[in-house]
Amino acid sequence: MAIRTKKYQLDKNVYTRMALVQVWRKDWWYALIPLVLLLLPAAFSFSWWWVAFAIIVTLLFVLLRSAQVLSVTQVEQGSPLFEKLTYEVDQRQLILKRNEREGMTLSWDMIQKAQKTEDSYMLWLQPPTDAQLPGGWKGWLARTFQVPVFINMPFRIFNSPTDIKRFESILQRKSLLAPVAAQQPNQG
Repeated sequence: MAIRTKKYQLDKNVYTRMALVQVWRKDWWYALIPLVLLLLPAAFSFSWWWVAFAIIVTLLFVLLRSAQVLSVTQVEQGSPLFEKLTYEVDQRQLILKRNEREGMTLSWDMIQKAQKTEDSYMLWLQPPTDAQLPGGWKGWLARTFQVPVFINMPFRIFNSPTDIKRFESILQRKSLLAPVAAQQPNQG
C-alpha cells in the first residue's frame, strides 16, 4: 500500500537557507584555512595589510562557497527539486509526480540518509560516486566541496498522522532513520 501526499513545492529560499546551514555546520573550519595561512606573516612582521588581506580572502571564500550552494537553485538539473510535486511512497521506491503521467522514481538506495526535524523529514540523496566524478584535482575539489541535495517533506503534506507513522516506519526499515529510542539521549 502506497502513501500518497498532497502537492508540495519547496521554496528556493527555504532550500538555500537549509543547505547553507548544513554546509557551514560541517565545513566551517575550511574558512579558517585562508585566515590562518594569511595571518602567519602578520605574526612575524605585523602589518594591518596582512590582517585586511586575510579577512578579505576569507570573506571571498565564504561568499564563493555560499554561491556554490545557491547555484543548485539556478541550474536546470536542480529544477525538479523546486517543482510542485506529489510524493508516492512504498517499500520499493519514492515517486515524485508532477502529474498523473509525469514523474521521477527514486529507489531507496539512491537516498543516503533521512533526518527528522521538528516539522519535516529531510531525505538526503546519495552523493556521486568516485567513478562519476572527474579525476585529479577537479575530482578532489568536487568531493571536498559537495553541495547537499535533499528532499524536504513537511508533515503537513501527509494526509493523516497514520501516513506519517507508516512513512517513518519505512524509513526505519530501510535503515535511513534511527528508531525513536535511539534518536533521544538517555535522560537518566
